[in-house]
Amino acid sequence: MKALLEVIRAQKAGSGLGICSVCSSHPLVIEAALREAARAGEYALIEATSNQVNQFGGYTGMKPAEFKTYVTRIATRAALPMERVLLGGDHLGPNCWRDAPAAVALQRSEQLVSDYVTAGFRKIHLDCSMSCADDPAVLTDAVIAARAARLCQASERAWRANGGEAPVYVIGTEVPTPGGAAEALEALAVTTPSAVTDTLEVHRSAFLEGGLHDAWPRVAALVVQPGVEFDHHKVIDYDPAKAGELSKRIEREARLVYEAHSTDYQTAAALAALVRDHFAVLKVGPAATFALREILWALVEIESELDGAPRESLKGAVLSAMQRDPRHWQAYYTDPSSRKFDLQYSRSDRIRYYWNVHEVRTACDALVANLSARRIPLTLLSQYLPSQYAAIREGSLMNDPRALLLDGVAQVLRDYARACHPAVGAKISGRAG
Repeated sequence: MKALLEVIRAQKAGSGLGICSVCSSHPLVIEAALREAARAGEYALIEATSNQVNQFGGYTGMKPAEFKTYVTRIATRAALPMERVLLGGDHLGPNCWRDAPAAVALQRSEQLVSDYVTAGFRKIHLDCSMSCADDPAVLTDAVIAARAARLCQASERAWRANGGEAPVYVIGTEVPTPGGAAEALEALAVTTPSAVTDTLEVHRSAFLEGGLHDAWPRVAALVVQPGVEFDHHKVIDYDPAKAGELSKRIEREARLVYEAHSTDYQTAAALAALVRDHFAVLKVGPAATFALREILWALVEIESELDGAPRESLKGAVLSAMQRDPRHWQAYYTDPSSRKFDLQYSRSDRIRYYWNVHEVRTACDALVANLSARRIPLTLLSQYLPSQYAAIREGSLMNDPRALLLDGVAQVLRDYARACHPAVGAKISGRAG
């Protein structure tokens, strides 16, 4: 994690640098992130979330060590050495086991954190902000901090048993809901400077009481609410004026920056403003898979035009899988009148849970294979993928379905790269050949 700490030190010195954390398990999203890092000569930070990857497999079916192997294979394909890939664990805590009593959920959380660190993950987000089955509806900061310290102890034990670089920690009590808001949003309350002070003090006390004197200096970032979020159809954009006092507060901390969650769908200018205001770690996930889905749906339309008849094999496979197993979206899409639309087009992008379903993967592969076997006419690319069409005409992008998919994701990631590394913007403005 030396590279991450260097970014943080540079940010604290006034460089305006930041880092994008790509929270996705989709192979094309990860590959796009790694390819962009290779082209820009930067590090890539890839994070697995606790519900994606855990000791029971998560919804990807992968345990932490398996996810590392998975990323390593993709890095080889992307020509980025694994030495330049930073692995993080996102929302590590009771999130997956909130329906269990706290004692059970925390025991599982300890194993979760231990498995991540043992597998080589070194950016560890300790998130105990959620209530368990026998908890009150809202936890106190002291309870959250005590639980985070307990998980940090598990992390430190795993690190000392396995060696390697020491873990770097992210903490916080005002943590946005993973994956975006389930309800419609109108406005957000920005974290107050006094809340930052309280959070840091209560965590410091919990860590020191837990014997974590060596770990506390490795707490590198604090998750707060800067006033950014998205729901099914809206995005609440970053307003620097509203976050001004929050931004100034972290300047008093010699080694800490903010980590901003739910930055998906923010404008390029908003992302740059966030980094400037010390939100040096920007999380992105659903926006990347949303962009991937946009390209796939366009390719479905192109295939239909070429075949001369409507063919919705991929869309049908996805929607059938979602209807058959509604657990990943039913708490989000509660309005029956808009459900079919939301299943496909909601910004919360619950489709991302289904790309790994066998029949969906098969349909995706068939679509790409069918379009790879012929040259997509430029007129259809102009109609359905005008940005990629322009890049193909300029000679900076191949007319190939896989390249089109990678480019769709990369367009999202380039806004983050420019915000985090403004001086190297010229390196990342091109397309993959």
